[in-house]
Amino acid sequence: MDQIQAMRIFVRVVEAGTFTRAADSLSLPKATVTKHVQALEERLRVKLLNRTTRRVTVTPDGAAYYDRTVRLLTDLDDIEASMTNARANPRGRLRIDVGTSVAQLLIIPQLAEFHARYPDIQVDLGVSDRTVDLIGDNVDCVIRGGELSDQSLVARRIGNLEFITVAAPAYLERKGTPTHPLEIEEKHASVIYFSPQSGRHYPLEFRRGDESIDITGPYQLSVNEANAYVTSIVAGLGIGQITSWQAQRYLASGALVQLLPDWTQPLLPVYVVYPPNRHLSAKVRAFVDWAAELFQREAHLQRKA
Repeated sequence: MDQIQAMRIFVRVVEAGTFTRAADSLSLPKATVTKHVQALEERLRVKLLNRTTRRVTVTPDGAAYYDRTVRLLTDLDDIEASMTNARANPRGRLRIDVGTSVAQLLIIPQLAEFHARYPDIQVDLGVSDRTVDLIGDNVDCVIRGGELSDQSLVARRIGNLEFITVAAPAYLERKGTPTHPLEIEEKHASVIYFSPQSGRHYPLEFRRGDESIDITGPYQLSVNEANAYVTSIVAGLGIGQITSWQAQRYLASGALVQLLPDWTQPLLPVYVVYPPNRHLSAKVRAFVDWAAELFQREAHLQRKA
């Protein structure tokens, strides 16, 4: 038995919560994962995991072994990195997850630059507006907007998203142009974004001085994916709010018109987030620094409150 490999597999099973998810994330057969964990338990003469049909849970001995194993493997990876040229030339597989609009407008168009700078990093890019479980899904880092709920993760703020109110000319020709946010609620149809995770509908938000108005309806359509949301507004299905960054090309072409410019919306912070045990990884650090650099180049992503 390769003890180091067995330890890595055990850690992955604990973090993933099931043998199946661990096997998928490691690109190994489930039987191989099960065999290595069983061999590790036999070697240690200790039961590390309680198995059920749906999940595995860690025994008290398994929890203690997991904590020490994670530290050991982190130290081992750091030793190998320091003894090789990994810091100057990071290499290996890097799993990233980003929102759909960030992927389409920023990350994917610039990935050739990243590969030119770091040719030995293999990127697995997940694209979704759904919040992923970094530990359970074995994701190295994510780029996400909004305040962070999990304080155990490491986060670096790399930008802000400014929202503006927009509609298609065809819609305004049919319904007229609102001069106040309350007119949207009374006379217009809105397009609302809802969370793919929780199903929560996010209101259209309007701020001017001490005035604050939130509008959730009546809406004609709600959408849970950022690119589809923009497309719905461009198609003339109603009034919505998108980032000034997303809107710039549609405003320039006349496909969208900005409404109520004297009313603002709260800025949405953008973070690159990663688990605390990845902070020493050269490949993660390379991507985090590169992503921050990309956001710094975009004036629309550096708005200040």
